[in-house]
Amino acid sequence: METTVEIPDGLGWVRRVPTGREWLAALPGRLAGCVEAWGLRLGRPFPHAFASLALPAELPDGTRAVLKLQYPDADSEYEATALAHWAGDGAARLLAHDPDRRALLVERCDPGTPLHAAPTEEALDVIAALLPRLWLPAGAPFTPLAEEAAGWLERMPVSWERAGRPYERRLLDTALGRLAELVGTQGEQVLVNQDLHAGNVLRATREPWLVIDPKPLVGEREFGVVAIVRGQELGHSPTAMRYRLDRLTAELGLDRERVLGWAIGQTLAWSIAEDTVFAHQIETARRLATLG
Repeated sequence: METTVEIPDGLGWVRRVPTGREWLAALPGRLAGCVEAWGLRLGRPFPHAFASLALPAELPDGTRAVLKLQYPDADSEYEATALAHWAGDGAARLLAHDPDRRALLVERCDPGTPLHAAPTEEALDVIAALLPRLWLPAGAPFTPLAEEAAGWLERMPVSWERAGRPYERRLLDTALGRLAELVGTQGEQVLVNQDLHAGNVLRATREPWLVIDPKPLVGEREFGVVAIVRGQELGHSPTAMRYRLDRLTAELGLDRERVLGWAIGQTLAWSIAEDTVFAHQIETARRLATLG
């Protein structure tokens, strides 16, 4: 018997795209298969998950975990591999993985308070301490940042036209120019996380804070702070973003202009997905473009 699936508001966008509707149709069977295979007791889905169905789970031995059923996007394809690579050092531990179902069972962070609930200075202290631990040497199967960015360069003008030119050409040209300069001139290649914002770092028990939900690539360290610089969770004003940019680049010894260039490029690349336009990403890219 298939399990009934409650879809939280954060995942509502998937109903608007064909791939999302196909994924939703397959979810009950995949969820039931995970429950049977791993002997899980499940709670109600976490309401704010955006790119996966995430539910609190309990294993037969009482271990508290989180079951994630991923939306089939390329960005999260190697999430389980990244968690295994970090082996619990600064990140949630991977407990089990079913690649056929795109299902992960991961350590639950208790109490699970997001980092953006902390004062800004404390939050940035946490990020500055975590990032060097996560920047490990890595290679295959992770996608190189150069390859990912080359895809952005190819797709962005096409997506912009197809979506009806939802932002000004000058902004597109700025992002394309920045990315073109950065792709072939990177420094040492390490494991970086495309989505390490302050909502994806949670208060935990085993360590004070743990990273969850990585979208891994192999690229230079400058790209590794992009998500926290552009993220809305610690303030969305140009002043707040400039402060994060300046403090983290200084403290971690990073090239400020490269961080800013990657931030503008990735933010705009993520502003259109499967013909859905994310206006907040466009506005963030505009604000970032003023920080030079």
